[in-house]
Amino acid sequence: MNTSKVKILRIFISSTDKLKHKALYEVIVFAARRYKMAGATVLKGIMGYGATSTIFSIKFWEVMEKVPLVVEIVDEPEKIDLFFQKISPYLEKIKNGCIVTSFTADMVFFKPGKNKKTRQ
Repeated sequence: MNTSKVKILRIFISSTDKLKHKALYEVIVFAARRYKMAGATVLKGIMGYGATSTIFSIKFWEVMEKVPLVVEIVDEPEKIDLFFQKISPYLEKIKNGCIVTSFTADMVFFKPGKNKKTRQ
């Protein structure tokens, strides 16, 4: 990444959202890696609601944990726009709603990591 301006794509979904029997958040993160996006993170919420206005929260007695998730992807603005075009069909296919936002941010620090396979 060679720019100080980055774009952040933020996808609000549920932990139970699936695409072809796979967790949607995993599908999105693996797609981000496949398209060589700079970074992707899945954040687990403890309480929230989305397009259905149904409130979900973590309760220690619940067997099935349906909680809000946020998938954040960061990269150069043009790459984020192209990536969203690639994954928007995934989002159209899920049965429940979702919210997607994006915004420009200043990258204040970037230190590339080393792949474990290349370390000696």
